[in-house]
Amino acid sequence: MDKKLFKKNDLILIIFLTLASAVMLIGISLFSQKGATVIVSVDGKEVASFPLDEDTVYNIGGYHGGENILEVKDGKAHLTDASCPDKLCVNMGYISKSGQSIICLPNKVVIEIKGNTKDNNNFDTISE
Repeated sequence: MDKKLFKKNDLILIIFLTLASAVMLIGISLFSQKGATVIVSVDGKEVASFPLDEDTVYNIGGYHGGENILEVKDGKAHLTDASCPDKLCVNMGYISKSGQSIICLPNKVVIEIKGNTKDNNNFDTISE
């Protein structure tokens, strides 16, 4: 039995999907706007917000006594420490662009970057 693992059309489809994914990822990273505000939510409720251009350290009281430490520095935000067992939220690194987020599931903490709202209200075109 000499069966090939992939047929010609399978390889073409895989290459096309890989290239399309790469183009989309590059487009997202190039065209996403710089964020202006860090929003901190615990258990679905907003508890704090900070401008990204001001350096600060904030202690976040998480769900059931959990604790996360948020650092905003040089226009970027990240969690420096967390009381959760796996520390995935700490290992996510820095975020700075609108729409990016860091999530700590055990402590129910969400750190989210929002864009500059005053720039979002400008019109590109007015039609009659």
